[in-house]
Amino acid sequence: SIYTLSTGAATSIEDAAAAAGPAGAMWFQIYVWRDRSLTGEYIRRCREAGYKALCLTVDVPVLGKRERDFRNHFGLPLKISPQLVFDVLSHPAWFWRDYLTAPRITLPNIEGSNIDNDLTMMSKFIDSQFDPSVSWQDAAWMLEEWDGPFAVKGILCAEDARRAVDLGFSTIIVSNHGGRQLDQAPGPIDVLPEIVEAVDGRAEVILDGGVRRGTDILKAVALGAKACMTGRPFLYGLAAAGPAGADRVFEILGDEIRRNMTLVGVGNLAELGPQHLRQRK
Repeated sequence: SIYTLSTGAATSIEDAAAAAGPAGAMWFQIYVWRDRSLTGEYIRRCREAGYKALCLTVDVPVLGKRERDFRNHFGLPLKISPQLVFDVLSHPAWFWRDYLTAPRITLPNIEGSNIDNDLTMMSKFIDSQFDPSVSWQDAAWMLEEWDGPFAVKGILCAEDARRAVDLGFSTIIVSNHGGRQLDQAPGPIDVLPEIVEAVDGRAEVILDGGVRRGTDILKAVALGAKACMTGRPFLYGLAAAGPAGADRVFEILGDEIRRNMTLVGVGNLAELGPQHLRQRK
């Protein structure tokens, strides 16, 4: 597997690379921010830490209207609500282990950016850095600065996929950002075939979004994806049981992949194709 570290992660670029070790395949997810010098600094740090590739997210020129966050009263600083109090009192072990006695949560990749080392202030700083004026020229600058394997994440149409490949991106990540950015955006699996056709083997295509079972991965591979990205299942596993929970997610997905390949009647992933799917009209 490959791990992609977020710009807004609670672990620094350097610490994550050290934990992965020399054999670990590390990518770094990056934005084009208003402060281009900060973007350049991330590129330098990733190069020095031995990251294999960068992953440019292009679908957040502004934050989407994330209605689930509104319904859950999620924000920084946290707002005390009856539901939050009930949740905390219902999980005393979590409250002690993961809040009262745990290290203070921070955003180490943002520290030192001339802002207070406070989670709320750092979050506001990130929000202020999203740049609606980002263009393909900015992407070209980043490609030149990195000069290595580079993925672009947030592509949902054939035209953008072709343009990204022409520009020099080596990987196209078909993603709608978990459905949290553009209202009514198509599901990545629905536009995957047209993007695979448009790329025509000139770059690898990865599916991101909605991967919860091994069969989801098999469907994506059958439609031409090289691999899949998923985040929430591993976060759920980690929250429930720590590192063992994340390992268990790998076991579940691997078992489902192998079992369902056998039931479909294929011996390896290369044999999968559209003929193994029945798509709804």
